[in-house]
Amino acid sequence: MQYARLGGTGLEVSRICLGCMTFAIVGRGHRPWTLDEEGSRPIIRRALELGINFFDTANVYAEGSSEEIVGRALRDFARREEVVIATKVHGRMRPGPNGAGLSRKAIMAEIDASLKRLGTDYVDLYQIHRFDPKTPIEETLEALHDIVRSGKARYIGASSMHAWQFAKMLYTSRLNGWTRFVSMQNHFNLLHREEEREMLPLCADQGIGVIPWSPLARGRLSRPRDETSNRQETDALGKNLYTQFESDMKIIDAVGVVAAARGVPRAQIALAWLLQKAPITAPIVGASRLNHLPEAAAAVDLKLTSDEIRALEAPYVPHIQVGFQ
Repeated sequence: MQYARLGGTGLEVSRICLGCMTFAIVGRGHRPWTLDEEGSRPIIRRALELGINFFDTANVYAEGSSEEIVGRALRDFARREEVVIATKVHGRMRPGPNGAGLSRKAIMAEIDASLKRLGTDYVDLYQIHRFDPKTPIEETLEALHDIVRSGKARYIGASSMHAWQFAKMLYTSRLNGWTRFVSMQNHFNLLHREEEREMLPLCADQGIGVIPWSPLARGRLSRPRDETSNRQETDALGKNLYTQFESDMKIIDAVGVVAAARGVPRAQIALAWLLQKAPITAPIVGASRLNHLPEAAAAVDLKLTSDEIRALEAPYVPHIQVGFQ
């Protein structure tokens, strides 16, 4: 495994991050494509064996049970100081006022709830899951700053939003001397490259680490165009993210051609393309089978040629930006 500094920090993270959205306790947000705790633990153990030290979850994943599974497994399989735990805040956790969003009240309540579920005194990276247009950004940023000052989080990050919104938040935190975002978790892969227009250049300019979600487009880039999966058929969010544009199908075909020529799985090609893009730090890879992890880890050492990159990128056409909701 290779490691990289996250943005402009001294924090070293594995260049593959394990996404933990697929972990759920039965009866608490368990879906047809998720793994229960018994099925999740071998995935987490294998990730550690491969040198992956970076784990990403969120308070809303499986009604909080993803955090519980991750916290218990990491306590059993690793030393706390050797792993980097990231979680998120924004989504609705309970009905009624203040049960969602980025108000000071919501953030302060949710960090404590996440720490309790994770069974730790702090998280390494605390991220806002989405932009909250109903809360003044000053309120959100000062609350995040206070969480870092209190020791409950080491760093803060953001996730999908418009580049102008992220730029405004970066400027406001600098203006007030508050803790600055160090990472952006955005929707970026071979089928959705709209972030290349503004967000990626902004992050490169500002020294922000980029940790894309859905790097394999919910698995579409890991199999032929005519194959499907349980998740593809049952994940409502994934159906809204990806369409059946012919240009997308041509990209999927191109991944297959390059993979066949290299003699490697398609997922390695799609991840290798991402890892060679500046300023990508670590794609967030979900895994539901043990063999998914070695395939992902191997992508770190796979270098694509300029001709291969051109072949993968050539069919792309502009898309409507999706993933902000």
